[in-house]
Amino acid sequence: MEAFSKIKYDNRQSGDASVNLGEKEVNTLDKNKTVSNTFEILKFFLSHLKKVDRIYPNVIISKKKKGVSFALGISTVKRRNHSYLKQTLTSLISRMTLSEQKDSVVIVSIADSNKEYSKSVVDMIRKTFKRQVKSGSLEVISIPAFFYPDMLHAMQSTEDLQKRKSWQMKQVLDFCFLMLYAQPKAMYYLQLEDDIIAKKMYFTKITDFVHSITSNNWFYIEFSVLGFIGKLFKSEDLTDFIQFFLMFHKDRPIDWLLEDIFKVKMCNPRETFEKCAERNKQIRIQYRPSLFQHVGIQSSLRETKQYLKDIYY
Repeated sequence: MEAFSKIKYDNRQSGDASVNLGEKEVNTLDKNKTVSNTFEILKFFLSHLKKVDRIYPNVIISKKKKGVSFALGISTVKRRNHSYLKQTLTSLISRMTLSEQKDSVVIVSIADSNKEYSKSVVDMIRKTFKRQVKSGSLEVISIPAFFYPDMLHAMQSTEDLQKRKSWQMKQVLDFCFLMLYAQPKAMYYLQLEDDIIAKKMYFTKITDFVHSITSNNWFYIEFSVLGFIGKLFKSEDLTDFIQFFLMFHKDRPIDWLLEDIFKVKMCNPRETFEKCAERNKQIRIQYRPSLFQHVGIQSSLRETKQYLKDIYY
Protein backbone atom coordinates (compact mmCIF):
# COMPACT_ATOMS: atom_id res chain seq x y z
CA MET A 1 0.00 0.00 0.00
CA GLU A 2 2.91 2.36 0.74
CA ALA A 3 4.41 1.61 -2.66
CA PHE A 4 1.02 2.09 -4.33
CA SER A 5 0.55 5.47 -2.60
CA LYS A 6 4.03 6.56 -3.66
CA ILE A 7 3.28 5.71 -7.28
CA LYS A 8 0.12 7.83 -7.16
CA TYR A 9 2.06 10.70 -5.58
CA ASP A 10 4.90 10.51 -8.12
CA ASN A 11 2.46 10.58 -11.01
CA ARG A 12 0.67 13.63 -9.63
CA GLN A 13 4.04 15.36 -9.22
CA SER A 14 4.93 14.65 -12.84
CA GLY A 15 1.87 16.51 -14.06
CA ASP A 16 -0.66 13.70 -14.02
CA ALA A 17 0.37 12.50 -17.46
CA SER A 18 -2.28 9.78 -17.41
CA VAL A 19 -5.09 12.33 -17.51
CA ASN A 20 -3.92 15.02 -19.92
CA LEU A 21 -4.09 14.20 -23.61
CA GLY A 22 -1.86 16.32 -25.83
CA GLU A 23 -2.21 15.45 -29.50
CA LYS A 24 -0.60 16.05 -32.86
CA GLU A 25 -1.02 14.50 -36.27
CA VAL A 26 1.46 12.02 -37.79
CA ASN A 27 1.34 9.67 -40.75
CA THR A 28 0.68 5.90 -40.56
CA LEU A 29 -1.57 3.23 -42.04
CA ASP A 30 -4.35 5.76 -41.64
CA LYS A 31 -3.17 9.35 -41.92
CA ASN A 32 -4.73 10.46 -38.66
CA LYS A 33 -2.40 9.10 -36.02
CA THR A 34 -2.24 10.68 -32.58
CA VAL A 35 0.92 11.17 -30.55
CA SER A 36 0.21 11.69 -26.88
CA ASN A 37 1.82 12.18 -23.49
CA THR A 38 -0.94 10.04 -22.05
CA PHE A 39 1.12 6.87 -22.32
CA GLU A 40 4.25 8.12 -20.55
CA ILE A 41 3.01 6.49 -17.32
CA LEU A 42 3.80 3.12 -18.92
CA LYS A 43 7.54 3.81 -18.63
CA PHE A 44 7.24 3.66 -14.84
CA PHE A 45 6.11 0.03 -14.97
CA LEU A 46 7.69 -1.31 -18.18
CA SER A 47 11.43 -0.68 -18.07
CA HIS A 48 12.05 -1.45 -21.75
CA LEU A 49 9.92 1.59 -22.68
CA LYS A 50 12.29 4.01 -20.97
CA LYS A 51 14.43 3.92 -24.11
CA VAL A 52 11.46 4.92 -26.27
CA ASP A 53 11.16 8.61 -27.07
CA ARG A 54 7.36 8.72 -27.25
CA ILE A 55 4.71 6.04 -26.81
CA TYR A 56 1.70 6.33 -29.09
CA PRO A 57 -0.84 4.28 -31.07
CA ASN A 58 0.40 3.11 -34.47
CA VAL A 59 -2.88 3.66 -36.26
CA ILE A 60 -5.79 5.90 -35.45
CA ILE A 61 -9.08 6.67 -37.14
CA SER A 62 -10.47 9.48 -35.07
CA LYS A 63 -12.34 12.76 -35.06
CA LYS A 64 -10.87 13.38 -31.58
CA LYS A 65 -14.27 13.10 -29.97
CA LYS A 66 -14.31 14.07 -26.29
CA GLY A 67 -16.71 15.21 -23.60
CA VAL A 68 -19.15 12.32 -24.04
CA SER A 69 -20.74 10.26 -21.30
CA PHE A 70 -19.48 6.80 -22.31
CA ALA A 71 -16.41 5.32 -23.97
CA LEU A 72 -16.75 1.67 -24.99
CA GLY A 73 -13.41 -0.11 -25.32
CA ILE A 74 -12.85 -3.23 -27.44
CA SER A 75 -9.47 -4.92 -27.76
CA THR A 76 -9.14 -7.20 -30.77
CA VAL A 77 -6.56 -9.73 -31.99
CA LYS A 78 -6.40 -12.11 -34.92
CA ARG A 79 -7.95 -15.47 -34.18
CA ARG A 80 -6.88 -18.54 -36.07
CA ASN A 81 -9.82 -18.99 -38.41
CA HIS A 82 -12.63 -16.68 -37.36
CA SER A 83 -13.38 -13.07 -36.49
CA TYR A 84 -16.33 -11.96 -34.38
CA LEU A 85 -15.53 -8.24 -34.49
CA LYS A 86 -17.98 -7.21 -37.22
CA GLN A 87 -20.81 -9.07 -35.48
CA THR A 88 -19.88 -7.45 -32.15
CA LEU A 89 -19.73 -3.91 -33.56
CA THR A 90 -22.98 -4.37 -35.47
CA SER A 91 -24.67 -5.52 -32.27
CA LEU A 92 -23.31 -2.59 -30.22
CA ILE A 93 -23.94 0.18 -32.73
CA SER A 94 -27.30 -0.96 -34.11
CA ARG A 95 -28.72 -1.13 -30.59
CA MET A 96 -27.92 2.51 -29.81
CA THR A 97 -30.19 5.40 -30.69
CA LEU A 98 -28.71 8.27 -32.71
CA SER A 99 -28.60 10.46 -29.61
CA GLU A 100 -26.80 7.69 -27.71
CA GLN A 101 -24.24 7.41 -30.50
CA LYS A 102 -23.64 11.15 -30.24
CA ASP A 103 -23.04 10.85 -26.49
CA SER A 104 -20.57 7.98 -26.75
CA VAL A 105 -17.47 6.74 -28.57
CA VAL A 106 -16.66 3.13 -29.43
CA ILE A 107 -12.91 2.50 -29.53
CA VAL A 108 -11.46 -0.56 -31.26
CA SER A 109 -7.87 -1.27 -30.25
CA ILE A 110 -5.96 -3.62 -32.56
CA ALA A 111 -3.62 -5.49 -30.24
CA ASP A 112 -1.96 -7.56 -32.95
CA SER A 113 1.24 -7.02 -34.94
CA ASN A 114 -0.16 -8.81 -37.99
CA LYS A 115 -0.34 -6.04 -40.60
CA GLU A 116 -2.81 -7.89 -42.80
CA TYR A 117 -5.20 -8.27 -39.87
CA SER A 118 -4.82 -4.60 -38.94
CA LYS A 119 -5.60 -3.54 -42.49
CA SER A 120 -8.58 -5.89 -42.68
CA VAL A 121 -10.02 -4.39 -39.48
CA VAL A 122 -9.56 -0.82 -40.72
CA ASP A 123 -11.05 -1.65 -44.14
CA MET A 124 -14.01 -3.48 -42.62
CA ILE A 125 -14.84 -0.65 -40.25
CA ARG A 126 -14.54 2.05 -42.90
CA LYS A 127 -16.77 0.09 -45.26
CA THR A 128 -19.39 -1.15 -42.79
CA PHE A 129 -19.60 1.78 -40.36
CA LYS A 130 -19.04 4.83 -42.58
CA ARG A 131 -21.50 7.06 -40.73
CA GLN A 132 -20.08 6.28 -37.30
CA VAL A 133 -16.52 6.84 -38.49
CA LYS A 134 -17.51 10.13 -40.13
CA SER A 135 -19.29 11.36 -37.00
CA GLY A 136 -16.43 10.34 -34.71
CA SER A 137 -18.52 7.81 -32.79
CA LEU A 138 -16.22 4.96 -33.84
CA GLU A 139 -12.43 5.07 -33.56
CA VAL A 140 -9.63 2.62 -34.28
CA ILE A 141 -6.18 2.53 -32.72
CA SER A 142 -3.37 0.01 -33.02
CA ILE A 143 -0.85 -0.84 -30.31
CA PRO A 144 2.79 -0.60 -31.50
CA ALA A 145 4.88 -3.78 -31.33
CA PHE A 146 7.58 -2.09 -29.24
CA PHE A 147 5.06 -1.71 -26.41
CA TYR A 148 5.40 -5.37 -25.46
CA PRO A 149 8.39 -6.72 -23.48
CA ASP A 150 10.66 -9.18 -25.32
CA MET A 151 9.91 -11.81 -22.71
CA LEU A 152 6.33 -12.08 -24.04
CA HIS A 153 7.59 -13.17 -27.46
CA ALA A 154 10.04 -15.64 -25.89
CA MET A 155 7.34 -17.21 -23.72
CA GLN A 156 5.06 -17.76 -26.72
CA SER A 157 7.51 -20.29 -28.20
CA THR A 158 7.70 -22.44 -25.07
CA GLU A 159 5.38 -25.01 -23.48
CA ASP A 160 1.62 -24.55 -23.16
CA LEU A 161 1.71 -23.26 -19.58
CA GLN A 162 4.10 -20.45 -20.52
CA LYS A 163 2.07 -19.63 -23.62
CA ARG A 164 -1.04 -19.16 -21.50
CA LYS A 165 0.93 -17.04 -19.02
CA SER A 166 2.20 -14.87 -21.88
CA TRP A 167 -1.34 -14.52 -23.25
CA GLN A 168 -2.65 -13.42 -19.83
CA MET A 169 0.15 -10.87 -19.39
CA LYS A 170 -0.40 -9.44 -22.85
CA GLN A 171 -4.14 -9.17 -22.25
CA VAL A 172 -3.56 -7.07 -19.13
CA LEU A 173 -1.21 -4.77 -21.05
CA ASP A 174 -3.66 -4.52 -23.96
CA PHE A 175 -6.49 -3.39 -21.67
CA CYS A 176 -4.27 -0.87 -19.87
CA PHE A 177 -3.20 0.72 -23.16
CA LEU A 178 -6.82 1.00 -24.28
CA MET A 179 -7.95 2.43 -20.94
CA LEU A 180 -5.25 5.10 -21.07
CA TYR A 181 -6.39 6.16 -24.52
CA ALA A 182 -10.08 6.22 -23.59
CA GLN A 183 -9.78 7.89 -20.18
CA PRO A 184 -9.83 11.57 -21.26
CA LYS A 185 -12.71 11.08 -23.68
CA ALA A 186 -15.68 10.24 -21.46
CA MET A 187 -17.16 10.31 -17.99
CA TYR A 188 -17.50 6.51 -17.88
CA TYR A 189 -15.52 3.68 -19.46
CA LEU A 190 -17.12 0.33 -20.40
CA GLN A 191 -14.79 -2.59 -21.06
CA LEU A 192 -15.97 -5.07 -23.69
CA GLU A 193 -14.42 -7.80 -25.83
CA ASP A 194 -14.45 -8.47 -29.57
CA ASP A 195 -16.65 -11.58 -29.39
CA ILE A 196 -19.81 -10.52 -27.57
CA ILE A 197 -23.43 -9.72 -28.39
CA ALA A 198 -25.29 -6.87 -26.71
CA LYS A 199 -28.94 -7.04 -25.68
CA LYS A 200 -31.51 -4.75 -27.26
CA MET A 201 -31.61 -1.33 -25.59
CA TYR A 202 -28.47 -2.23 -23.62
CA PHE A 203 -27.17 1.34 -23.80
CA THR A 204 -30.42 2.85 -22.56
CA LYS A 205 -30.48 0.36 -19.70
CA ILE A 206 -26.90 1.18 -18.72
CA THR A 207 -27.56 4.92 -18.78
CA ASP A 208 -30.77 4.62 -16.78
CA PHE A 209 -29.16 2.32 -14.23
CA VAL A 210 -26.13 4.56 -13.68
CA HIS A 211 -28.38 7.60 -13.23
CA SER A 212 -30.55 5.67 -10.76
CA ILE A 213 -27.65 5.08 -8.36
CA THR A 214 -27.92 7.73 -5.66
CA SER A 215 -24.42 7.26 -4.22
CA ASN A 216 -21.28 8.08 -6.18
CA ASN A 217 -19.25 5.75 -3.98
CA TRP A 218 -19.41 2.70 -6.25
CA PHE A 219 -16.22 0.91 -7.29
CA TYR A 220 -17.42 -0.47 -10.61
CA ILE A 221 -20.62 -1.90 -12.10
CA GLU A 222 -20.89 -5.34 -13.69
CA PHE A 223 -23.19 -5.61 -16.69
CA SER A 224 -21.91 -9.17 -17.26
CA VAL A 225 -20.47 -11.65 -14.77
CA LEU A 226 -18.03 -13.19 -17.24
CA GLY A 227 -14.36 -12.27 -16.95
CA PHE A 228 -13.68 -8.64 -17.77
CA ILE A 229 -16.71 -8.19 -20.03
CA GLY A 230 -19.22 -5.43 -19.32
CA LYS A 231 -17.32 -3.77 -16.47
CA LEU A 232 -18.14 -0.06 -16.13
CA PHE A 233 -15.71 2.32 -14.44
CA LYS A 234 -15.74 6.03 -13.69
CA SER A 235 -13.01 7.47 -15.91
CA GLU A 236 -11.65 9.50 -13.01
CA ASP A 237 -10.94 6.20 -11.20
CA LEU A 238 -9.17 4.52 -14.12
CA THR A 239 -5.73 5.77 -13.10
CA ASP A 240 -5.76 3.68 -9.91
CA PHE A 241 -6.96 0.59 -11.78
CA ILE A 242 -4.38 0.99 -14.56
CA GLN A 243 -1.51 1.43 -12.12
CA PHE A 244 -2.56 -1.63 -10.13
CA PHE A 245 -2.97 -3.76 -13.26
CA LEU A 246 0.45 -2.69 -14.56
CA MET A 247 2.10 -3.35 -11.22
CA PHE A 248 0.95 -6.98 -11.19
CA HIS A 249 0.52 -7.75 -14.89
CA LYS A 250 3.04 -10.60 -14.66
CA ASP A 251 1.27 -12.30 -11.80
CA ARG A 252 -2.45 -12.76 -12.43
CA PRO A 253 -5.17 -12.54 -15.12
CA ILE A 254 -6.93 -9.18 -15.27
CA ASP A 255 -10.26 -10.38 -13.87
CA TRP A 256 -8.39 -11.76 -10.84
CA LEU A 257 -6.59 -8.44 -10.44
CA LEU A 258 -9.98 -6.77 -10.36
CA GLU A 259 -10.77 -8.88 -7.31
CA ASP A 260 -7.39 -8.13 -5.76
CA ILE A 261 -7.60 -4.35 -6.05
CA PHE A 262 -10.93 -4.39 -4.25
CA LYS A 263 -9.40 -6.31 -1.33
CA VAL A 264 -6.38 -4.01 -1.18
CA LYS A 265 -8.31 -0.75 -1.38
CA MET A 266 -11.53 -1.59 0.39
CA CYS A 267 -10.94 -4.35 2.98
CA ASN A 268 -9.55 -3.51 6.40
CA PRO A 269 -7.18 -6.23 7.70
CA ARG A 270 -8.77 -5.95 11.14
CA GLU A 271 -12.37 -6.42 10.02
CA THR A 272 -14.17 -9.70 9.51
CA PHE A 273 -14.59 -11.28 6.11
CA GLU A 274 -18.37 -10.83 6.42
CA LYS A 275 -18.02 -7.05 6.78
CA CYS A 276 -15.79 -6.81 3.74
CA ALA A 277 -18.18 -9.01 1.75
CA GLU A 278 -21.09 -6.76 2.70
CA ARG A 279 -19.21 -3.68 1.51
CA ASN A 280 -18.40 -5.58 -1.66
CA LYS A 281 -22.11 -5.82 -2.49
CA GLN A 282 -22.60 -2.10 -1.92
CA ILE A 283 -19.79 -0.76 -4.09
CA ARG A 284 -19.27 -3.55 -6.67
CA ILE A 285 -22.73 -3.39 -8.15
CA GLN A 286 -24.13 -6.22 -10.27
CA TYR A 287 -26.83 -5.52 -12.83
CA ARG A 288 -29.21 -8.37 -13.64
CA PRO A 289 -29.87 -9.77 -16.14
CA SER A 290 -26.53 -9.40 -17.92
CA LEU A 291 -26.52 -7.13 -20.96
CA PHE A 292 -23.71 -8.88 -22.87
CA GLN A 293 -23.32 -12.48 -23.95
CA HIS A 294 -20.02 -14.08 -24.89
CA VAL A 295 -20.36 -15.83 -28.27
CA GLY A 296 -16.77 -16.52 -29.35
CA ILE A 297 -15.73 -20.17 -29.46
CA GLN A 298 -12.34 -19.72 -31.10
CA SER A 299 -10.28 -18.18 -28.30
CA SER A 300 -7.72 -15.42 -28.84
CA LEU A 301 -5.29 -17.88 -27.22
CA ARG A 302 -4.09 -19.89 -30.19
CA GLU A 303 -5.33 -23.45 -30.66
CA THR A 304 -7.77 -23.01 -27.80
CA LYS A 305 -11.55 -23.12 -27.79
CA GLN A 306 -13.86 -21.89 -25.06
CA TYR A 307 -17.60 -22.21 -24.62
CA LEU A 308 -18.20 -19.73 -21.82
CA LYS A 309 -21.74 -18.35 -21.61
CA ASP A 310 -23.24 -15.84 -19.22
CA ILE A 311 -26.02 -17.79 -17.50
CA TYR A 312 -27.65 -14.54 -16.34
CA TYR A 313 -28.06 -13.20 -19.89
